[in-house]
Amino acid sequence: MADGDIPEDANEHCPGTQSESAGKSDACEGCPNQEACATAPKGPDPDLVVIAERMANVKHKILVLSGKGGVGKSTFSAQLSFALAAMNLQIGLLDIDICGPSIPKMLGLEGQEIHQSNLGWSPVYVDDNLGVMSIGFMLPDPDEAVIWRGPRKNGLIKNFLKEVYWNELDFLVVDAPPGTSDEHISIVQCLGATGIDGAIIVTTPQQVSLIDVRKEINFCKKVGVKVLGVVENMSGLCQPLMDFKFMRTTETGEHIDVSERVREYLKEKAPELQNLIACSEVFDSSSGGAEKMCREMEVPFLGKVPLDPQLCKAAEEGRSCFIDKKCQVSAPALKIIIEKMIENNGFSSMLVDSA
Repeated sequence: MADGDIPEDANEHCPGTQSESAGKSDACEGCPNQEACATAPKGPDPDLVVIAERMANVKHKILVLSGKGGVGKSTFSAQLSFALAAMNLQIGLLDIDICGPSIPKMLGLEGQEIHQSNLGWSPVYVDDNLGVMSIGFMLPDPDEAVIWRGPRKNGLIKNFLKEVYWNELDFLVVDAPPGTSDEHISIVQCLGATGIDGAIIVTTPQQVSLIDVRKEINFCKKVGVKVLGVVENMSGLCQPLMDFKFMRTTETGEHIDVSERVREYLKEKAPELQNLIACSEVFDSSSGGAEKMCREMEVPFLGKVPLDPQLCKAAEEGRSCFIDKKCQVSAPALKIIIEKMIENNGFSSMLVDSA
């Protein structure tokens, strides 16, 4: 929406979707929204009152967005939720990626179902202080495709916000689908009156991703959502040298695994190299990556997370990357980013209160 209740593609002199003359005035002739405006119910949305009542017990709401898919947005949402819960905060994670709900797997909750009580839908809990809600818990078959148009998606998002009983929450983390479409407009409109603290935007370093992230930032500015910061994910492949697989290419182009020979050689001839971390650029970041883009668009840059195979494994296994030392390159980077987000946005006092 450009001005609250005026669609972006509306004709000049649009009376607004809530006007009694919506879809009926001379200015509406030929507008692509004419029929929808003429038949839409007028006046305040009664669902927003119910949503406001549900959200009254939620102190802070954070959206996690991305300009395009496959940049690690859901992985970041999951690890952010794990990290905040580990700080003794009450956390809810709401997955509104209707067509690609990966949060249940990334939280280790595959196969779980939603239960209903007299208070509403109960989230599925990882721990006592980390609850999750996703359409993934409603699908009879995890391989089933969700082929829904916008109104039905928006209806489910409203139901999540109206029906789910979170109890008291310090943070509600909302994992949104990529882009700036129906789900994004719906969540902003539904939560707008209750206060959205802002959005964290996840990207990868290359231009093809940053182009879309610029659109995401402009979307946030247009709808009045503060950008809490941008995270550059997959910022180079980093892992312990001894975890790499070493291959030798033959004259015929075959690859022969010589990993064991290389490791034995390093142990014998150069033991001091065994603890090194090897890094390599995966995406072209010669244009300056997310950090340069953030300076140009005047939004905070939170930091870089390397592409770590161990973090990918943690996400596949549905566990926190912070509970052991396996994610030795990604977990410290994520920790710094989350601490920076907390410090920069005045959330530090909550940590003292929860201690």
